[in-house]
Amino acid sequence: MQIKESSEVYDVIIVGSGAGGGMATKQLADAGLNVAVVEAGPFFDPKDPKTMTQLKWAYDSPRRGAGTDRAFGEWDMSWGDWEVEGEPYTHEEGTEFKWWRARMLGGRTNHWGRISLRFGPKDFKGKSHDGYGEDWPIGYDDVKPYYDKTEKLIGVFGSKEGLPNDPDGFFLPPPKPRLHELFYINGAKKSGIPVIPGRLSMLTKKINEDRGVCFYCGQCGRSCSVYADFSAGSCLIFPAQKNGGKVKLFVNCMVREVTTNDEGKATGVSYINKEDRREYKLRGKVVVLAASACSTARILLNSKSKQHPNGLGNSSDLVGHYLHDSTGASAAGFIPGLMNRKVSYNEDGVGGMHVYSPWWGDHSKLDFPRGYHIEVWGGMSNPNYGFAWNPNDFNKFFGLKVGGYGDQLRDDVKKYYGSVIGFGGRGESVARKENYCEIDPTTVDQFGIPVLKFNYKHSDLEIKQAKHMQDTFEELIHNMGGEPLGEKPGKDKDYGLLAPGQIIHEVGTTRMGKDPKTSVTNEFQQLHDVDNVFITDAGPFTSQADKNCTLTILALSWRASDYIIEQLKKQNI
Repeated sequence: MQIKESSEVYDVIIVGSGAGGGMATKQLADAGLNVAVVEAGPFFDPKDPKTMTQLKWAYDSPRRGAGTDRAFGEWDMSWGDWEVEGEPYTHEEGTEFKWWRARMLGGRTNHWGRISLRFGPKDFKGKSHDGYGEDWPIGYDDVKPYYDKTEKLIGVFGSKEGLPNDPDGFFLPPPKPRLHELFYINGAKKSGIPVIPGRLSMLTKKINEDRGVCFYCGQCGRSCSVYADFSAGSCLIFPAQKNGGKVKLFVNCMVREVTTNDEGKATGVSYINKEDRREYKLRGKVVVLAASACSTARILLNSKSKQHPNGLGNSSDLVGHYLHDSTGASAAGFIPGLMNRKVSYNEDGVGGMHVYSPWWGDHSKLDFPRGYHIEVWGGMSNPNYGFAWNPNDFNKFFGLKVGGYGDQLRDDVKKYYGSVIGFGGRGESVARKENYCEIDPTTVDQFGIPVLKFNYKHSDLEIKQAKHMQDTFEELIHNMGGEPLGEKPGKDKDYGLLAPGQIIHEVGTTRMGKDPKTSVTNEFQQLHDVDNVFITDAGPFTSQADKNCTLTILALSWRASDYIIEQLKKQNI
C-alpha cells in the first residue's frame, strides 16, 4: 500500500493532546516552533454548542443522563473508555489491568477530577526513605520552578498549610466546605486525621481574558463551557493557536510508529487516518510522545527497525516495565444527621471536593511503606439516572422502607437524598519490574496495529494499604454517627482494592534515570537511545506518589520543552 508522506518538515511533532502534549504544544509554539499535534480522537471544544452538555438537566436526555457508551455517565466528557470498540488489549493469564484510552482533543483533561497536588521532596526519593523502588534522578527543587509556573498558568485553588511533603503553591481562594464536608471535618478531627481545602485547577478568581470564573454549577465532569476549569485544549492548545503559534492539528489519526533514518534518528511518525483508513507519514526534526504511558510504550515497541530491532529506545529492554497505577479503595456511609435537608442555598460548589485529607500516617508503625490521601464525596448535586440515590441500599442495609412510587418516592428522596458520604483512598504503589505491558504478537486492532498485552499483579504492600483505608473509612463513618453502606470487604476481596488501571493514573513505562541500562529516558525525558525523541506523559515517572499525577505531568512537560528549545538553539538535536 502506498503511504503518503508530507512535504512539510515540522520542527516538532507531538503525539497526544492531553496534559503532557498540551503543555508541550503551548511552550514550543510560543517559542516560535512549527508544531504538528497528532490526536487519535476527534476535535473537541466544550464551548461548541454541538458538544456542550453543561447546565442540562437529566430529563433533557432520553436516558435521563444514564451512561450508555460513556463509563462515567452520558453527560461526562469522556470520549473513551476502558474498552474501545475495535481497539482491544490482552492479558497474561491470571493478571488484570484496565486500560483507559481517551479519544478526543485534550485527552483525559476534559473529564478528570482536576485534583492538582505537587509531589513532595520524599516522593522523588522514596528508596532513600524506605528502601523500596528507586529514587528519581531529579528532586523536588528541580521541579519546583515548573510547579510554580504551571499553577500560575492554569489556576489552582487551595491554601498554604506548611506540610513538609505536601508543598504549598500559588493558590487561588478555595471554596468553603459544604454541609457534608463539615460533617467529615468533625469526624476526621476525632481520629486526628488532617483535613485541608482541596487543591483543584478551577478558577475561583479571574486570571486572564481567555477564561471565565467558576459559577459553582458542580458539573466540571461535563467540561466547562466558560473554560473555568483546566483542560489542555481550552487552556493550552487554543491559546497557543490564538497567540500566533504555528500549530497544525491532525485529529482522528492513530499513530502506528516513530519513523527513523539509517542513523537511527527519528524522522517523524506514521499514522492511520481514521476517516479514510489510509496511512500517512509526517516529517519532523523532533518527536514528542505524549500519548499516555501505555500508548507511548506501545508506539515505541512497534517502532522496530534495523537500528532498533527491539523497539525504539528499548536497548535496555525496559520499555513497558515498571508500570504502576495509584491504589484505590472506597467506602460510603449513611449519616442520619444529614437527613431531611432544607435546601435554601446553592450547595453544588465545584465539580469535586472542597476539602480532602493528605497522608498523615507514621510508617514506622505500619506494615506498608507508602501513603494515600482521602477524597470525599457527597452532597446534593444534580443526579443522573442510577447515580447517587438507590432506595434498595437503604432497604437492604438499614431495614428502612424507602422508595416506591408517586408521593412516597418524592417524600423519601427529599428525606434521604444527600445523607450519604463516600470516601476514596488514592495511594502510592511501589514500582516493580514484573508489572509491565508488551506487544501481543497474535492480536492487532482495527487499524492493523499490534496491541498491548498486560501482566500486572498487586503486591502485599498495596493490599495492606487498602486494609488501612477500609479501617480508616469505618472509623470515620462511626465518628459521624453513621452506618456503613454495604459490607466491609475482607482479605478474600483484597479489602476492596480496585483493579490496577481503574484509577487511570498509570505511570512508569518509560522511566527516567541516569543509567541507560536501567532506564529509558534521562532526567529531561529524552530517550537515551535517540536524542531527538522526548516523552512528556507519565511514562518517565520513576515512581508515583500518593498524589494525582497530572500537575506533575504538566510541570515536567514544561521542563522538557524548555530543554528541547535550548538544545535546538545549540543545534545539539
